[in-house]
Amino acid sequence: MTDANGSIQTLRPARQLADLPSRFPGESAAYRRSRNELLAEEIELRRHIERVAEQRRALPPGGVVPEDYRFVGEAGPVTLSEMFGEHDTLVTYNWMFGPRRARPCPMCTSLLSAYDGEMPDILQRVAFAVIGRSPIDRLVAFGKERGWRHLRLYSSGGNTFNRDYAGEDPAGDDQPAFNVFTRGDGTVRHFWGAEMGPSTADPGQDPRGAPDVMPLWTVLDMTPGGRGSDWYPKLEYGAAPR
Repeated sequence: MTDANGSIQTLRPARQLADLPSRFPGESAAYRRSRNELLAEEIELRRHIERVAEQRRALPPGGVVPEDYRFVGEAGPVTLSEMFGEHDTLVTYNWMFGPRRARPCPMCTSLLSAYDGEMPDILQRVAFAVIGRSPIDRLVAFGKERGWRHLRLYSSGGNTFNRDYAGEDPAGDDQPAFNVFTRGDGTVRHFWGAEMGPSTADPGQDPRGAPDVMPLWTVLDMTPGGRGSDWYPKLEYGAAPR
């Protein structure tokens, strides 16, 4: 693995780093042995995530964006290049809330609700745009209903952005998608887009990207029951547990 200066670093074996003594009250020797074996795998997973991120950053220049797409934001018309603001990187998320939907996708809503809280930090580093095909007033109204404060919402109802970068059929279903764009020397390029989906899913698993972008699943994956196989987020629930 290379450090920030490009120097090769020799890493200690994960199993050696994971050789911890008992840590928690009442744990058995069998529990600690199994936990340390798991810890070694967690260290290796972290290292693999770092390698993948490094490989992603090293991608050659992506394709030039075919047009400066025009959207409608809360303040009026805006182009893709204008969404960058002061940054040279723009992250976009295709929100499954097209005009044919009575209500938006619950999974998208769960994800975006988590990101709304992170947005003041994210916007220090990159620009971030949430793009849906419904009229902007409809997008904004739902955002207010959910209590979103920081997400920047845009309607793509008048362009082909969603079709070009999320594979959406204008007459069909919405598709979720992350895309990353860069801007330099007056040129906007596509840097990376999420391409994992049903065709790349493993048997018995819900299709998802890697690393998983859902904070909800990250938390549930640390629990004995995991994320389950028959539960997904909803837009509304019953009375909150006390």
